[in-house]
Amino acid sequence: MLNEKKKRLTLDLDASLQRRLKAVAALKGVSMRQYCQSAIEKQLFQERSNGGSGGTLKQVTAHDLRSLHKRLYGDKVFPGNSVEIIREEREKRDEQLWNNLTRP
Repeated sequence: MLNEKKKRLTLDLDASLQRRLKAVAALKGVSMRQYCQSAIEKQLFQERSNGGSGGTLKQVTAHDLRSLHKRLYGDKVFPGNSVEIIREEREKRDEQLWNNLTRP
């Protein structure tokens, strides 16, 4: 982890949230960057401890998904087998991951 390449993330915050963040970080004697990084790591740890989703995804029902589909697509039925589409996309993702791992 020490030698990992850093990636940049830009957040657009409301002014009031940014002021609160700045104040809390100052009270703790850390930079806003350090405070945010710590908060994100803490939340990700909690998500992992709760089975990866923090419980929110587990609360989604089939009815919720059908309602979302109807809202987004109406009564349109997509051609083809969704299981096959998912399998193909997983294979593409796995190949990309494998290529990233085996690159020199």
